[in-house]
Amino acid sequence: MDIEATTEVEVRTWAPTEAGPPIGIAPLVAIPGIATGLVACGGGGGDSTPSPPPVAAPPTTVQAARFLAQASMGASRAQMDRVVALGYAGWLDEQFALPASGTRWDWLVAQGYADISHKNDESGFDAAAWNKLLNAPDTLRQRITLALSEIFVTAIDGLVGGGWRQFAAGAYLDLLEANAFGNHRTLLQQISLSAPMGEFLTFRGSAKANLTSGALPDENYARESMQLFTIGLLLINLDGTPQLAAGSTTDTYGQGDITGLARVFTGWDFDLAGLTGTAATATPDFMRRAMVQVASRYETGAKTFLGTTIAAGTAAAPGLTQALDTIFAHPNVAPFFSRQLIQRLVTSNPSPAYVARLAAVFNNDGTGVKGNLRAVVRALLLDSEARSDPVAASTSFGKLREPMLRFVAWARAYGAVSPSGAWAVGNTSDPATGLGQSPLRSPSVFNFFRPGYVPPNSALSNAALQAPEFQIANESSVVGYLNFMQRAVAGRVGDITPDYSGLLVLADNAPALVSEINLVLAANQLGVTTTTALASAVQSMPAGTDASRRNRINAALLLVLAAPEFIVQK
Repeated sequence: MDIEATTEVEVRTWAPTEAGPPIGIAPLVAIPGIATGLVACGGGGGDSTPSPPPVAAPPTTVQAARFLAQASMGASRAQMDRVVALGYAGWLDEQFALPASGTRWDWLVAQGYADISHKNDESGFDAAAWNKLLNAPDTLRQRITLALSEIFVTAIDGLVGGGWRQFAAGAYLDLLEANAFGNHRTLLQQISLSAPMGEFLTFRGSAKANLTSGALPDENYARESMQLFTIGLLLINLDGTPQLAAGSTTDTYGQGDITGLARVFTGWDFDLAGLTGTAATATPDFMRRAMVQVASRYETGAKTFLGTTIAAGTAAAPGLTQALDTIFAHPNVAPFFSRQLIQRLVTSNPSPAYVARLAAVFNNDGTGVKGNLRAVVRALLLDSEARSDPVAASTSFGKLREPMLRFVAWARAYGAVSPSGAWAVGNTSDPATGLGQSPLRSPSVFNFFRPGYVPPNSALSNAALQAPEFQIANESSVVGYLNFMQRAVAGRVGDITPDYSGLLVLADNAPALVSEINLVLAANQLGVTTTTALASAVQSMPAGTDASRRNRINAALLLVLAAPEFIVQK
């Protein structure tokens, strides 16, 4: 089923000057939309008949660009050539082997943000986050870290109570990054003991029930860790489809399970060992320490949840381990996590077969290990459904690119740098003036958008399609994104400076210029009708001087960044 959309794109026009465009907006060209349909397609294979694997042909440049749209923060020409040279698997091996690119924490310290004057603000966090997203060489690790931050959600605005919010948020992203290619069970343990998560989901300082006052253990993390992080609300099959009993779904847990699990998370608080008095929080160091137990607050009684009972008298640490082992053993974990990771990287509506194949790898990486995230990432990106050109061509495949990823794709494609080292992109959350999204600034634990979101009263809903990112797409955010990208392309976001030297030689030839940008940014997804319209618009602009060439480049980039065929990643 084709779902067509036509988008009237308005772009700012400006004189050929270094300063960039004026504020006024003038209509330039109407770009015919492409199918935004994201049908739950098959096409991913599923034939289990053993056969010799075919000899893998080297990917084409277009295929490399499409692969990098899924696997990286953005495709540069150099990265595309690297994928062509190494092949998909070889490029993944190279990325897995890259050392981590420093921590946000160390960057914040180096920039002086550990000074006590910054204890009660969040200065420096946005720069530390954007520095990684725009600049770190371990691009696959950064893409997975960003995806994990949208599954295991915290947000800087909710990190209250201990101060040092920039360090708390930085420490949490560093934790996700350190575990991006590790084991899911280890990640779950570290998240559950992290000071930022303890603050965000309010179980830091949770105490056992007080019969006199009627106070009960905080249930926030117990609830959300099951609902959002691990098993979800309904029992599902290995392929992610709901389990049905007499035609009805079955809940994974009830209030009693929340109450029982909440008792496990009592007594945990900041580790201030060696830090006393007012000096205890005078530096941010405690924010990256795992939380520790305050024995007087811990519930020592029995704890029953998900069909398991932790015996009365079990100490806090082994009790936590037993609780997380119980959750990790739940059959929902593999398909629940696998489907969300596919949605973040490849397509909003993966086929059940795709989910099942990935969940099987989650459950056993081939060596008997469960939760091997490196194996999961490899299988996800090399799966036939992700790599098949015919599947990608279907209107039933793809996803709306998150605004953050559109911006970073541009920056990475054209080697954007911050000459001052400030990376002053700032908080881009405002949909009217920014991207409507910014790293670790989700409005709630439910992320920027729900994984099962369906735009109401739309062709997508008529086709029973999920389209998570559309939850933050509206009239304001569409215009805000274009205005923000217009400033970025012209080099007017902080001192973020792109390198367009490779485009200058094409600028007098509008069709060649648009074709190159289409390849690098959109993996040639813009169709002939669109590229012809864009080239015609660019060709109508003055040419022949460096100033006019730069303006042609800016216009061509913005038009491609506005095109529906770019915004919907296939």
